[in-house]
Amino acid sequence: MSDIKIVAASIVNFLKRQLEGDSLSVDSRESVEVGVQCIETAFELGPEDAARGVDLLQLVRAQVRPTSLAAPPTRSEAEKLKNEGNEFMKSDRHQEALEKYTRAIELDPTNPVYFCNRAAAHFKLGDNEGAVADCTAALTLQPDYSKAHSRLGLALTALERHREARAAYARAVQLEPENESYRQNLRLADEQLAAHGERPPLDLGGLLQNPALLNMATEMLADPNMQNLISGLMSGAGGAGGGGGQAGGAGGMSALLEAGQALAQHMQAANPELVEQLRRQVRPPGPNPPQ
Repeated sequence: MSDIKIVAASIVNFLKRQLEGDSLSVDSRESVEVGVQCIETAFELGPEDAARGVDLLQLVRAQVRPTSLAAPPTRSEAEKLKNEGNEFMKSDRHQEALEKYTRAIELDPTNPVYFCNRAAAHFKLGDNEGAVADCTAALTLQPDYSKAHSRLGLALTALERHREARAAYARAVQLEPENESYRQNLRLADEQLAAHGERPPLDLGGLLQNPALLNMATEMLADPNMQNLISGLMSGAGGAGGGGGQAGGAGGMSALLEAGQALAQHMQAANPELVEQLRRQVRPPGPNPPQ
């Protein structure tokens, strides 16, 4: 009996066992019965051939079971290798650390921490392209991984890709606004862009999530004077829309300018550092940007 006939007989045996159970619907049973007849006819299978078939379900279970049982120890070993790599990094044994992280990744390629840690080892060894690749891999697995964004920025800075580095730092700051290291790197990236005659892009997303700006907005909205100013501006806009003509439009513009001036004064008094940060983002770069 050929190997092909053994496979065909094994399939027929499996399908016949399914027919013996009650898991199939009436329509499915008819389809399976037709399938059995077709296979037996096509491969000329007789009763003696069925005895030579193997248990396909048992074979599949035997293949799957070792993998599922080995999974937890594999992850545990990967974590052990990562911890050993961390110890090597502390001792400035960066090549050995990289090898540990690589082995951890081979055991568990779904953990973004292993890629991010290996990126740090690449960076220490001067392999900035390798660091970029590993940070990118980590962020593919976990897009909101702030440390991976920050390390990506460091590697891109070393490659003098300052605009890309600035974007990476900005995302890290957006995810962890209170992290002073990330904020300092973002400021340095802005200075690098200014030194090359480039204006840093206006990061509206980061500004809108800046805790200092949010606190200032809350305080301003709670100020009675500011509330009165906004109320007057809105009522003036409504009057202009009701047929005030040019006079109404001029009055609305005057109120808008007044509101803008009051807003700027309030912001300057409440948080001059934040105001200067906003100015740096929108001010065109000069030959000698202020420090």
